This record gives sequence, structure tokens and C-alpha cells, in this order.
Amino acid sequence: MLSLWGFWNRHRKKVFVALGVFGSGYVIYKLYDAHRRRISDLEEKMEDERQVSELIRAQLQMHFENIQRISDTTTLPYAMHYLRSRILEELDLSHLTAKLMQVKGPSNAITSKEKLELWETLKVLSFTRTASSLWSMTLLCLYVRVQVNILGRHLYLEVARGSESSQLLDESDSFSSHGQQDFLATADYLSAHGINMLIVNMQKAAMEVLKEKQLRDPFIMVQLHETIIQILELFMNIGGRNYWINYLIPENEIAYRQLMATSTNDFVDSSIPMDLGKLEQLMLETRMVLSSPDFGNIVEISLKKVVDMLVDDISTQLVGTSPPSGVPLAKLLPRVTQLCPPLLEEPSSNKFVQTIRGLPDVELFYTLLYANMRIES
Repeated sequence: MLSLWGFWNRHRKKVFVALGVFGSGYVIYKLYDAHRRRISDLEEKMEDERQVSELIRAQLQMHFENIQRISDTTTLPYAMHYLRSRILEELDLSHLTAKLMQVKGPSNAITSKEKLELWETLKVLSFTRTASSLWSMTLLCLYVRVQVNILGRHLYLEVARGSESSQLLDESDSFSSHGQQDFLATADYLSAHGINMLIVNMQKAAMEVLKEKQLRDPFIMVQLHETIIQILELFMNIGGRNYWINYLIPENEIAYRQLMATSTNDFVDSSIPMDLGKLEQLMLETRMVLSSPDFGNIVEISLKKVVDMLVDDISTQLVGTSPPSGVPLAKLLPRVTQLCPPLLEEPSSNKFVQTIRGLPDVELFYTLLYANMRIES
């Protein structure tokens, strides 16, 4: 017993040190094991979240592509067809040309004064028709793309916030409960309600620009290009800054609902399945985008590009037939009038629509819009 006590006294410090080392090692091991387990659990959780994120992203992309498909195959083609019928109806020039044909009849069929008035009216309406078609086609194309990108961005943000994620990924629920169908339907507002005032103001702009241009004046292609651009620029400033937005989209969802009820010869019915809160939000955001300088920039670029293409088409038609001094304006009017139908062709075969979509500035604008970059208003 004494020997054990002596051994303890001699080696006590060593035993304490050994126990300390062993205890510390054990504690370190337990801490390491716990840390390793936490890392492993975290990695598993991150992998699960990554898989869920990829699944949601894939579903979002599929949903966005479905919205794009609906827009490209239904919304824009139908709106363009409706627009074409309205413009051809409102700016039908056949009655003017028929009266002018009477000049070839008996000498008393029409007086010189009446003939001149008819030619002046035909001059203004020919440019009004082409400029209205050009502007409407361009803005309708850009507007529908704004709709698609705003809807896609809203869907992404709502899922990212985790609000009603299970419903948001359901195609039918998302479309019906979030006012997306109602929002896409506003693409028809231009043709149904905005076109009349648009034509009136475009005619005012055409009259102002053409008042000093005589029918016998020779026109070269540069002059034709400048004339169309001047009409468009003057039209865009009629009514004040950004007044033209009112041709494209209703002031608010209540006004839109009332117009919809009136256009169907019905009363405003509170049972109409229209998500006013969501529709108001989408329309407000759309107006903000349309009134932004960035959107104004791509409108200007797109309009000028289409004017370039139209003038090139006429120039090609006149190769070898027009003198260097130009073509008398009166002889140019039929070609100006004939520019309308190609502008309003079905989107899939419309070279102007395809060109606008492919403009680098336009593509960049919609990339930034979908990415929710800030657009200055």
C-alpha cells in the first residue's frame, strides 16, 4: 500500500498531464466529429436546396416559355390581325381613288378644284395610313414583349419570395388567379379603343408636315425618309410627353373593365372573373416601363429601322424608272399607300416584326427588364 502511495506521489504530475492530454484529445475529437457531422448535414441540406432550386428554375423557365409561346402564337398574331382590319377599315382610300378615276370620264364629272382637293386629301391620308400602320405595328410588337417579360419576372419574384409557391408553379392556377390572361388581353386595347384617336392625331401630324409639299414636287428617297420621320416625331409629341401611351394601355383596371363591358354591350358585372388587384399592379408597372427613357430609346431605334426598310423597298422598286431629280409626289402616293399591308402581315412572316425583335438594343432592353434591373422613369 505504501509502495502504491509512493508511486502516486512520484508520478502524480505525469498522470495528471496524461489525463489532461487524453481528455483534451477526446474533447477535440468530439468537437471535430460534431463539426464534421454539421458540415455533412449542411452539405446534404445545400444539395437538397440546390436540387429544389434547379427544379423550380426549370419549372419557371417552362412557365415563362409557355407565356412566350402564348404571346407569339396567339396574343400578337390575333392583335396584329385585329389591328390590320381596323386600319384598313378606318383608312380605306378606295373611295378617293374611285372619285379621281372619274377624271378620265366626262369633262364635267369633277371640277379642277374638286380634283385638287381630292389629291390633297389623298396625299395626307396616304401618309397617315402608312405612318399609323408603321407606328402601331412597331409599338404593338414592343408592348407585347414588355407584357411577357413583366409576367415572367413577376412569376420569378413571387416564387423567390416563397409566396404560394405550389400554386405559382401550376400553369392553370397561375394564369387564372394572377390576372395574366386579362393582362395579355390588353394587347387588343390599341385596336379596339386607341386606334381612333391615334389616327386622328397622326392625320394632324401628316397635315402639318405635308402642308408645304406640293404634289408636283420631285421627291427623292432621302426626302421621303425625312418626311415619314417628321410625321412620327410630331405625332409622338401631340398631347404632351408620353401621351401616346394612352393609345396602348388603359389608364387603370377599372376603366379597362368598363370598356370591356361596354364593348360587349353589357353592364359592369362584379361577377366577371378579373383579378383587379393583380391586373392593376401589372398595368401600373407596364406604364412605368413604357414611360421610361430606355423604352423611348428602343421605340426611336425601332421606328427609324422600319422607316429605313420601307424607304429601301420603295427605292428598290424605282430602280431604273425614276430620274435622279426624284419622282413627283403625286406618282409616289400609290407606293406609299401600298406600304400598309406588308407592315401588318402575320408576325411569323412579317420581316419588320422579325427585324425589330433582333435589334441588339431591343434584346438588351428586355434582358435587363426581365432581370429586374432599374429602369429610370
